Amino acid sequence: MTFVLGWGLSTTFADADTPTKLHGLMIAATGWFTITIFGSLPFLTISWIVINTPATTVTPPPSSSVEALANPLNALFESMSGFTGTGLTMVPDEGTLPHTVQWWRSLTEWIGGVGVIVLTTAALVRPGAESFTLYKSEARSQKIHPSIVSTVRTVWWIYVFFTSLSILVLWLAGLPLWHAINHGMTAISTGGFAVIDGSIGAYNNPLIELVLLPIMIAGGIAFPVHYLVLQDDFHGLYDDLQTRWFAAVLFIGTIFLCLGVLPAYDGAAEALQYSGFQFVSAVTATGFQTATDPAPRSLFTWPTVALLIMVFRMVIGAAAGSTAGGIKIIRLAMPVKGIRFQILSVFYPGSAVRRLQFDDRILDKKEAPREVGKAVIISLLWLVFLTMSVFILILVLPDDAYPLEMILFEVASAQGNVGISTGITGPESLPAIRKVTFMMNLWIGRFEIIPALLTVRKLFLWRDIYE
Repeated sequence: MTFVLGWGLSTTFADADTPTKLHGLMIAATGWFTITIFGSLPFLTISWIVINTPATTVTPPPSSSVEALANPLNALFESMSGFTGTGLTMVPDEGTLPHTVQWWRSLTEWIGGVGVIVLTTAALVRPGAESFTLYKSEARSQKIHPSIVSTVRTVWWIYVFFTSLSILVLWLAGLPLWHAINHGMTAISTGGFAVIDGSIGAYNNPLIELVLLPIMIAGGIAFPVHYLVLQDDFHGLYDDLQTRWFAAVLFIGTIFLCLGVLPAYDGAAEALQYSGFQFVSAVTATGFQTATDPAPRSLFTWPTVALLIMVFRMVIGAAAGSTAGGIKIIRLAMPVKGIRFQILSVFYPGSAVRRLQFDDRILDKKEAPREVGKAVIISLLWLVFLTMSVFILILVLPDDAYPLEMILFEVASAQGNVGISTGITGPESLPAIRKVTFMMNLWIGRFEIIPALLTVRKLFLWRDIYE
């Protein structure tokens, strides 16, 4: 079906002009929605086959997890969560899924980590303006090589290298090979799908948690920085603004979160173990959990201040140009540096030539407000949609079912493409209307609002799309 549709569209539009920036954004947004629909078909097909196979030939009988994915809406949600690298799931117990479904879940996150459009650019598109338009449509702007196609192919080589390394170290740390393969893929892609119920906390193995930390952190660092490090240019780690802020946030945030959850744990060491893993998972938008229910020290027992710290970090996310979600660190850094730039301008004469620098970009007095303004607008739109989604969830959930901080946490996790859950997301606990709006959160979070808004607008103004 996918091949037939792709062949039909490519034949129909073979003579189409080079896409503009608007077309590129719409191709990315609608392309992700389309691949999500097709990506749900394996979940549906396998589930229906297992459920409708005579009981005498199926051992063990179909689980509730398989039955959950036989629901088209649940299958679509699972596909959207996978391709957006989120990790929220409609599956009650991942360990009871057939290996084929477990593998497909991991593969959707692994492909989605770098990007479907980026993969297409690497495999199919010729160098030129068209490839650059598609590359930028997935919220990427940094280039490793002058050619976009060369850049994308280098990104994929780096990605495959880190994936292989992740699988190896997880296997050496004691994970069964099947678990190491799947969790290596979903860790470096900062996705968070697991093949065992209870996520990483089910292993109760501090060594595995320790090994996963650098893998998740690697997923939150921009690919151009990885390229420099692999070229023996270790100065690139410090020279990159986002990486410096990323490291500072990880260190300072872990300390604050540890202090916040200290009353829930037996001592500082245990609090650091749980809070540190959860914080890195939240910052990098991975979604692995060790503070899981029914563990006695799950997220349900965390103080409100600790949950709000996590919410803030899930909203911000990690570096632009990485596999992580959220608003991105650069959009936090730009307003902060912009405010400092404006304050310090008071102390300079009007004739002074001042510039605002972001890594290798130098902005003059006219460019700086424009770039800072873009970052602020995207951040505000992101927060507006987050707030709207919180209100919708409050309306559809039963009264007093969950406190406000947990609802805010769940929505931030969805829109930040994180996947850490307080238990709200599930095949039965989440109303159908909220599953649909959550999918919108996942979709919008992946594209940082603008492509999604433009696509929706043009759907209502279809005749004006080529104007």
